[in-house]
Amino acid sequence: MDSGTQERLRRTRRVATPWHADGTRGITGIRLDELLERWANGYDWSVHERRIGEFPWETVRAGDTELRVIHQRAADPGAPVVVLLHGWPDSVLRFERVLPLLADLHVVVPALPGFPFAAPLTMPGMSVNRIAGIVADALDELGYARYTVSGGDVGGTVAELLAAEHPDRVAALHLTNVAPQHAFTADPAKLAADAKAYLDRAAQWFRTEGGYIAEQSTRPNTLAVALGDSPAGLAAWIVEKLESWSDESAFTADELLTWVTAYWVTGTIGTSFATYAEPATLPDRIDTPTVLSVFPRDIKPEPRSYAEAFLNIRAYVEHRAGGHFAAWEQPDAYASDLRHAVELGR
Repeated sequence: MDSGTQERLRRTRRVATPWHADGTRGITGIRLDELLERWANGYDWSVHERRIGEFPWETVRAGDTELRVIHQRAADPGAPVVVLLHGWPDSVLRFERVLPLLADLHVVVPALPGFPFAAPLTMPGMSVNRIAGIVADALDELGYARYTVSGGDVGGTVAELLAAEHPDRVAALHLTNVAPQHAFTADPAKLAADAKAYLDRAAQWFRTEGGYIAEQSTRPNTLAVALGDSPAGLAAWIVEKLESWSDESAFTADELLTWVTAYWVTGTIGTSFATYAEPATLPDRIDTPTVLSVFPRDIKPEPRSYAEAFLNIRAYVEHRAGGHFAAWEQPDAYASDLRHAVELGR
């Protein structure tokens, strides 16, 4: 963190609301003040920057663009290949705790276009469909013809598209949620009773919790200014999601600040909205063998019957702890389910 940013944090203009202490209305003033104080007067980004820089990064040509990836190679050249795809509002850091557990596999973790650590995104059109094509091209360039794809959130949608568009390459899927776009095309008359009930719960979630999606998808330019020019605003926007979508104590204060700082120093909060703002097209069904990991603190866990309407679910694994950032929160459980998918792909 440069001294200018720290000084800006110290001069943050506190904005009062009548709901200052109500955590159901967003991050509380007390919590935000704690984090901003730490960010301005004790947090050392350089330590984390060095650690992140020590990942085995590569830049891969992918069609008409480039993709930055963490490429952790196994000692055995013939080891299975896994691709880990992050979501929003995170980055490749979602998988930091899983990487040491997968040393016997070839692991590719793309920094998805528009997100922290990726090449700058300057042109429109970066939909999840296009990202899937870029990832496929990059894996081809790396020499990987067959792989298991794992992810959640935006990364889960990209994973489904990879499997749909390249069934000859994607051996298996490991997901932590079903792509939310399916809810808008699902025919309730063809769903089981608990799957139809899930659609009602999902609709209620969008009404009460989905305001950020509406703003990021319809007015990304406006929101990008508010968050990209204010470190306090950025922290409030991201930390609210990191904490409310995960188990308690999933992140220390410095871990939260590292995930936020990744967006701040790379200036990518606005470009990370691309996958919300650009239209996406998903097939009605994907037949790739799939392991679905369900974590209780995730935002809207799907019942098996709902997932089976769109995916070839071979294993539906319910966990007792963990949330939206399961690879970070429960790395052992995540790695175990991923290995199950790898075995399915064999």
